[in-house]
Amino acid sequence: MRFVTRMGMENPNRDFSSAANWICGRTGAKPGKKKNGDKMGMYKYIKETFEQEYHERSMILRKRITEWRKQGTVARIERPTNLSRARSLGYKAKEGIFMARVAVGRGSRKRPHPWGGRKPAKNVAYLSPGKSLQRQAEEKAARTFRNLEVVNSYWVGQDGVKKYYEIIMADKSLLQNAKGRAFRGLTSAGKKGRKQ
Repeated sequence: MRFVTRMGMENPNRDFSSAANWICGRTGAKPGKKKNGDKMGMYKYIKETFEQEYHERSMILRKRITEWRKQGTVARIERPTNLSRARSLGYKAKEGIFMARVAVGRGSRKRPHPWGGRKPAKNVAYLSPGKSLQRQAEEKAARTFRNLEVVNSYWVGQDGVKKYYEIIMADKSLLQNAKGRAFRGLTSAGKKGRKQ
């Protein structure tokens, strides 16, 4: 089978003996791959590996979470666990950028209402917080590292008791007009919570 390009010239280097090869040749994709999956960069492989570890509940992930449990609530880390996600949110391996892992308790987030009562206006048993767990994690990191500002954060894992987030933090000299980003809701999680 011969393949003629749009210009009308034959391309002898392509083998289109099977229908799959012929279709892939027409679309520009390679056999056995997605149309846009030709060029997979390093970060895409990292992302797929991270997702696969979580869905399969691999031993690597379980060991990792066991180690995290033994650490404190806020722990400084050398490098991100999920590099592709960290890079997409602003992480760079340069001076002045730091990482921290924060554990936040999960489960029922509703706390008893401060005032009870039988009147219709006060007959509310519970009051749910207006902040997500991710935003609470960012604030914990900001309180611990007061000389740094929170750039962004992302989820890295969870067990039955806690959720773990990695927080990207930067030196205040690198960020302009960024005092108290986590507390003012200027991170991605904060903007989401404020519906912006």
